[in-house]
Amino acid sequence: MRSREFLTVDEVDRLTEAAGKIGRHRHRDRTLVLIAFRHALRVAELVSLRWDQVDLKQGQLHVNRVKNGSPSTHPLRGPEIRALRRLQRDYPETPYVFVTERKGPLTTAALRKLVARAGERAGLEFPVHPHMLRHACGFYLANEGHDTRAIQHYMGHKNIQHTVCTPNYPLIVSMASGRTEYNWVYGFQWPI
Repeated sequence: MRSREFLTVDEVDRLTEAAGKIGRHRHRDRTLVLIAFRHALRVAELVSLRWDQVDLKQGQLHVNRVKNGSPSTHPLRGPEIRALRRLQRDYPETPYVFVTERKGPLTTAALRKLVARAGERAGLEFPVHPHMLRHACGFYLANEGHDTRAIQHYMGHKNIQHTVCTPNYPLIVSMASGRTEYNWVYGFQWPI
């Protein structure tokens, strides 16, 4: 039994570094963890991410949500853009961002194993799974004081209750924060 379902920023950083040190596809795996965390992607969203959803010139990622979530457009920051450009050079001529040696998309099972191995390599004292990166994103944004509605939109939740009432997911931002601007996404500052 896991004591919690999210990772701290330090743990995400350790996981990202560990993913970049194991296996043959180190850069791909490191980039995968970074993108999963920064964009609160579910496993299915991550493995189905295609290059036509990535606009490196404009610095945008078009996120198609599963589970009836709301699609959105997220900004890509410098470290993400550089990592994705390198990934595009390393794996040319494939429609998917995260691919196997045969140029097909990673499977959800492969992604889960990859993250679990990286968690062990990072020395985390509990089993890690990819959805913890999604929770880590929401937890981080809430602790930074971002508006709950902005976090809801960023994570693709149609119902605010999914943002504030997920078990072991302590979002601490009050909806009465008074923030009414919705150019919110460009204000997110990422620690890694």
